[in-house]
Amino acid sequence: MTSSAELHKRRGAAVARGVGSVVPSYVDRAAGGTLTDVDGREWIDFAAGIAVTNVGNSAPRVVEAVRAQVERFTHTCFMVAPYESYVAVCEQLNALTPGGFEKRSALFNSGAEAVENAVKIARHATGSPAVVVFDHAYHGRTNLTMALTAKNMPYKHRFGPFAGEVYRVPVSYPLRDGGLSGAEAAARAIETVEKQVGAENVAALLIEPIQGEGGFVVPAPGFLPALRRWATATGVVFVADEIQTGFCRTGDWFACEHEGVEPDLVTVAKGIAGGLPLAAVTGRADLMDAVHAGGLGGTYGGNPVACAAALASIETMHELDLVAAARRIGSVATDRLRAVADRNPGIAEVRGRGAMLAVELVRPGTLEPDPATTAAVAAACHAAGLLVLTCGTYGNVLRLLPPLVISDTDLHRGLDILDAAFHS
Repeated sequence: MTSSAELHKRRGAAVARGVGSVVPSYVDRAAGGTLTDVDGREWIDFAAGIAVTNVGNSAPRVVEAVRAQVERFTHTCFMVAPYESYVAVCEQLNALTPGGFEKRSALFNSGAEAVENAVKIARHATGSPAVVVFDHAYHGRTNLTMALTAKNMPYKHRFGPFAGEVYRVPVSYPLRDGGLSGAEAAARAIETVEKQVGAENVAALLIEPIQGEGGFVVPAPGFLPALRRWATATGVVFVADEIQTGFCRTGDWFACEHEGVEPDLVTVAKGIAGGLPLAAVTGRADLMDAVHAGGLGGTYGGNPVACAAALASIETMHELDLVAAARRIGSVATDRLRAVADRNPGIAEVRGRGAMLAVELVRPGTLEPDPATTAAVAAACHAAGLLVLTCGTYGNVLRLLPPLVISDTDLHRGLDILDAAFHS
């Protein structure tokens, strides 16, 4: 078998330099909470393909469903010759997403596509142009979603000009908010919108219920409900970007459920299909159906193989009760991480929900971000066989996203490695 070193040489001659990777090892196989590279080295997986393999890699139901679908047909384009699995995925999304109202769904390929289409739907339905987003937000890498994203490097640097009518307001970031309550942080954001944009000009307010790339920032209680109430009162479409938080990751099917928030539109991707590319917008029927026939779609959107994988993934989530599994992972890991924090003055905060957890690092005694130590701790984890990711506007947050089927043994092994990495 070709070694990682040999593959890395081939990569240098074949793959564009702008495509980065966290580690230089090349995966051969994966299952549960571990990956094995082509050199035979096992890695404990605290990344899950960036919150994609919630049901684990090559989950049995997913493998079986994909194999069966590939044998039947691989593509027709739903806009040309439709098929049942697309309809079935939409039915599942309409039932699972927050909100007791009548819903419709449309399927796409990626999170960025879902976000772009949510904006299209909101603009079409309201006739207003503006989109309100938040500090530290991440929504994708297309031109519009780069405009919606807050972080310049590496996502936006020298890729402009970007799409217009995008307005950014402060988010609730409890560690760095100076003690603002959720209601106070929401009032600050709303005042900014009303003064600088005008509610009558806003099509959509777009927010991650827990910010992802921005640092796994969990807003203060009351922040999301206050924004939801304002959007309802003003006729602004409230869009929840649940691309990283959805499908049991935070200990509920969707993160909005933690505070009883019912978005007008929800965007999903990542964890929906067990590793195959699939995304969706789900929302109020009146909004979704406002768009003319042919206004939504795409050649590969709702590919039948990906739809089969999604239906099998959702079955697996129900069968294994991955909502409860995420809560258990969160409880175990949070206790361990807080013990690590007690011994490390550079850890400013351990935060998150369910199996979406973060550790923010600062220079001891301050709130000054410490990206160098964050990178060093991540590198020590990688050297010891634990795959972890960093994130945050300041590059100073370790994020943990284990598959929701990870064993207790592998979870504790990974946390042992992380603990040791702070002393290496």
